[in-house]
Amino acid sequence: MTPRAAVTGEPPPVRHWPALDLAGTDFDPVLSDLMAEGPVTRVQLPHGEGWAWLVTRYDDVRAVANDPRFSRAAVTENQQVTRLAPHFIPERGAVGLLDPPDHTLLRRSVAAAFTAKGVERVRKRARVMLDALVDELLLDGPPVDLTAAVLGPFPIAVICELMGVPAGDRHSMHAWTQLILSSSHGREVSERAKREMAGYFSDLIGLRENSTGEDVASLLGAAVGRGEITPEQAVGFAVLLQIGGEAVTANSGQMFYLLLSRPELVRRLRARPEIRPRAIDELLRYIPHRNAVGLSRIALSDVEIGGVRIRAGDPVYVSYLAANRDPAVFPDPDTIDFQRSPNPHVAFGFGPHYCPGGMLARLEEELLMDALLDRVPGLRLAVPPDQVAFRRGALIRGPEALPVTW
Repeated sequence: MTPRAAVTGEPPPVRHWPALDLAGTDFDPVLSDLMAEGPVTRVQLPHGEGWAWLVTRYDDVRAVANDPRFSRAAVTENQQVTRLAPHFIPERGAVGLLDPPDHTLLRRSVAAAFTAKGVERVRKRARVMLDALVDELLLDGPPVDLTAAVLGPFPIAVICELMGVPAGDRHSMHAWTQLILSSSHGREVSERAKREMAGYFSDLIGLRENSTGEDVASLLGAAVGRGEITPEQAVGFAVLLQIGGEAVTANSGQMFYLLLSRPELVRRLRARPEIRPRAIDELLRYIPHRNAVGLSRIALSDVEIGGVRIRAGDPVYVSYLAANRDPAVFPDPDTIDFQRSPNPHVAFGFGPHYCPGGMLARLEEELLMDALLDRVPGLRLAVPPDQVAFRRGALIRGPEALPVTW
């Protein structure tokens, strides 16, 4: 299916958006150009077919993300929509490709794990796991790869704890996630990893259909046992949650790369620990955590956005990265301002598909910032910033390794 042009006026040109391997926290220059061209443009990504609309202005992004006339479920009927990844990541029936009320029912099945109370349930255990990693870091001494020592294993341990994945299976989960989130290994390798992870969760959830546990696998198993959701929906949701949990590794990698590249920011955060929660929100707004865009939506009817008529059947992407740099909402958006208030960023999305793990991610970033800034007071990069290698062929941006010393 190829999208049709706007009803009136000349439609914007189709802009090819290549898969760029960007270093550091540099903002995507193609996205910058698209933002300058207008609030609604047209793009063609490296994979899939045809073109799609791209919405970049903050108010328009939130409007599309919260409008039932733009459907995620309809994407399953056209998996060839132009996209960044060579493979189609979500499983059919996964929560990312459901619309209300099915989407609402599935999210409700695990809501208890992602409420403030549910996230606090893992705080103590998460702090113990993090302290152990920092103990080992200090014992080994510098220099060290902070990604391998702390930023990688910590989020894996936390999401596996929340999901109910036994510690002995963490390595497999990590290996599958890396293959799924990479475009450099090819479609077949990524699809096989996704099938293997899905098979694992199918078995785990199946064993917990009568469970009263508070972990996600138990909550999903109980919901399947009560007939509220299907086993396929439960597995698809579990896969996306597990994959999303490891995004903290890349996000925190970018966060600490940025902080350690700008020592004045670290000095402020050490001198005034009380500003750290607000600083984390500003860093979440500022850091370009992914390449290009995520999942698309399909317009179910003709809709006008930003003065452009989008026709029924057209695929549409929103860019949360662009929305977070909208100067109409965030004055001087390219400046890091730890005093920025209000800061209504959309780093975790908006609307029904708002990231369920947003509160957990914030908890992890707070624990990481406190532990590393307070327990390793001389922490600094061991190499010049331009020598830090960043991941190539990845959907989620972050350093391959973060060499540090103290």
